[in-house]
Amino acid sequence: MEIESQLEIFAQNAETFIGAEDLKEKLAAGRKLRVKLGVDPTRPDLTFGHMVVFNKMRQFQDLGHQAVLIIGDYTACIGDPSGRSALRPVLTPEEVEANSRTYLEQAFKVLDESRTEVHRNSEWFSKMSFGDALELARKMTVARMLERDDFAKRYASKTPVSIVEFLYPLVQGYDSVMVESDVELGGSDQLFNNLVGRDLQGQRGAAGQAVITMPLLVGLDGEKKMSKSYNNYIAFNDDPRQMFGKIMSVGDDTMWKYYQYLLLYSPERIAALKSGHPMAAKKELARLMVEKFAGAEIARGELENFERVFSKNEIPETMPEFKWADVAESGECRLADIMAKTGFFPSKKEIRRLIEQGAVKVDSQRVSDPFAALRRPADSAVVQAGKRTFFRVRA
Repeated sequence: MEIESQLEIFAQNAETFIGAEDLKEKLAAGRKLRVKLGVDPTRPDLTFGHMVVFNKMRQFQDLGHQAVLIIGDYTACIGDPSGRSALRPVLTPEEVEANSRTYLEQAFKVLDESRTEVHRNSEWFSKMSFGDALELARKMTVARMLERDDFAKRYASKTPVSIVEFLYPLVQGYDSVMVESDVELGGSDQLFNNLVGRDLQGQRGAAGQAVITMPLLVGLDGEKKMSKSYNNYIAFNDDPRQMFGKIMSVGDDTMWKYYQYLLLYSPERIAALKSGHPMAAKKELARLMVEKFAGAEIARGELENFERVFSKNEIPETMPEFKWADVAESGECRLADIMAKTGFFPSKKEIRRLIEQGAVKVDSQRVSDPFAALRRPADSAVVQAGKRTFFRVRA
């Protein structure tokens, strides 16, 4: 493909693209670019927010370039301070290792595994001496670190900023030195960290990496960035029915962003969809996303189930089931406690809110008392919470 055409693809949907001219020279010389993306395994699941950047890396792969995925098992023990107003909790090595394994399984649902080079940054950091760490620390000044908006705000408000957090951008940047990246990808909140990598490479006499940052995907609430902390996320590993239902719950404005950043639809194609009914477009979005992660047959089944349940107000044919003994401790138990035992809800506070708002039904009968009790059914009872959560409790 022509160089200009490749650069257009590199820039597609990007919020920041620094170093385009450097890449142009490398492409003219026939170079296969090394494209770095680092992810810290601080949680067990990847979300659709991660997919925005993974899609960009897959575009580079499809153009014949080398993807370099770094699992930040070492940096995860520090905690990325980007966008944080307080210290992150410290993870144990066991937690980091468990999360690292699941990250790779999920990443290859988007990336081509055969064209992905994988590293853990403990490969080099675990071998560094304290003297090596001090030498790295010489590469950055306190004034430069305080250019970071989150650090500056915390410093001004006298909120603690640990020395370890100060070192984080240097540690992430050093990954770029070790893998000799030509490009680093990240979310828009990673711009400072990515530029540190570019600076460190330049200080070693190498050509600094180009930096491409992608917008942060809006979550299910339509306001904040997608994050587990805000409970507004869709995970790669969500159950297909849950994934379909979550997508159907997003607002119309958010839906078009998902078409743009998750399915890479062009503005012209999105404009054509906008000329039709938004419900039809949302069903198609949900079907296509479930198909990406669970296959076409399951996606069709979830579309049929959604139309049966929500268009005809029917109970789904299949739903999660629980034995009474697994969710209740006696012959009669508070409904809110039973719902909490399923793990489908973020907190008991959320469960009480749903009940008080009349969004919970037992065998199609609305329950509005948050202290209401449920007796062991003779056979089974179907609990519905909101529009998309159903489960059955069997005696």
